[in-house]
Amino acid sequence: MDPSQSIPGRLILGLGNPGAEYADTRHNLGFRVVDELARRWSCAVDRLECNSLIGERSSGEVRVVLAKPLTYMNRSGHAVRCLRELRGFEPSSALVVYDEIHLPLGRLRLRGGGSPGGHRGMESVVSGLRTDQVPRLRLGIAPDAPAEQPMENLVPFVLAAFEEGEHAAVDAMIARAASACEAWLDEGLEGAMNRFNG
Repeated sequence: MDPSQSIPGRLILGLGNPGAEYADTRHNLGFRVVDELARRWSCAVDRLECNSLIGERSSGEVRVVLAKPLTYMNRSGHAVRCLRELRGFEPSSALVVYDEIHLPLGRLRLRGGGSPGGHRGMESVVSGLRTDQVPRLRLGIAPDAPAEQPMENLVPFVLAAFEEGEHAAVDAMIARAASACEAWLDEGLEGAMNRFNG
């Protein structure tokens, strides 16, 4: 292992699907939050490691890794398991960021662990790390007024782009989610939850 990687580390893992056809879809909010953090920190997320694009910065004694798995959403656990083995971080030192169909558009919810709630990407992460005690930041994508048709088959919905009238709310949510990630780094989970849940 590179001696520099022995510095205690934190991981912010954004879930999404690689490729231009998925870039602006509801399912790629995790990637967009990582991109916003990279912009704020002037940190390129462009190095390939563990089948993920990663970037990193050191903050005092802590190395912060940003990662976007290229494994496609439902196999994200393969990438995060590899990153854990390579980097040696604990699951409690990772924050997984992803879209959440069960929250209204614009709502954020931080949790320290628990069930993946049917989200296939988070299911894969839990399987890869062999624990559900993984902090996660969920970003709401449910419309304020649900469509008349039932949403049992969510795949077309989550793989579609946001509606024109949703862009302002989505941009604001991404900015707020990036701030929640920074609060998690600086204040810990409880402090970030107190500020950004609700």
